[in-house]
Amino acid sequence: KMAADTPVDILQKVLENEILQSTKVVEEHLDAEIQKLDQMDEDELERLKQRRLEALKKTQQQKQEWLSKGHGDYREIPSERDFFQEVKESKNVVCHFYRDTTFRCQIMDKHLTVLAKKHIETKFLKLNAEKSPFLCERLRIKVIPTLALIKDGKTQDYVVGFTDLGNTDDFTTETLEWRLGCADIINYSGNLMDPPFQSQKKYGTSFTKLDKKTIRGKIYDSDSDDD
Repeated sequence: KMAADTPVDILQKVLENEILQSTKVVEEHLDAEIQKLDQMDEDELERLKQRRLEALKKTQQQKQEWLSKGHGDYREIPSERDFFQEVKESKNVVCHFYRDTTFRCQIMDKHLTVLAKKHIETKFLKLNAEKSPFLCERLRIKVIPTLALIKDGKTQDYVVGFTDLGNTDDFTTETLEWRLGCADIINYSGNLMDPPFQSQKKYGTSFTKLDKKTIRGKIYDSDSDDD
């Protein structure tokens, strides 16, 4: 008399069966692909190869064009005049208006340096706010740091202080990447409906309240508490 299967044995059999089924599906799919390739004549295969090569070449050319325009590095531009030239020649630009004495600008620098290398489709710049009174007035920049997100020469969006980044100095590069993805200023591959800071532990993180101080004619640090 054979012993009855235990629940563990049954579970194992079910799992083995599922693995077999999914392997079968994969094999069938591969067989179909191989058959398709087998049925292609030489000309069709050659055309497919050419299309692939052209797509690769196009991607490489686009990459080279971006690099030649200063993408791939997070750079400081010396003046307001340079800003207009830089913005004119690139479709997507992120410009960080900073001040030397503002600690939060250094935090922003750290993350932007990483993202500039990762997202070469976008140009990442920084500009000293104190040397750019005309631009700060025109773009209504009152809080430092502020990121101006510029698409096709027009400022579409702003990241003001760290308010959109979980309201903490400890935000991750992924959080800033998500925020730039929301503005469609970079090619974001994650899920926009799932901000990275929501999954971060709320404990052990110093959440700092950031006030948007927008008193006319004066630029405020997002990390200063004096009025």
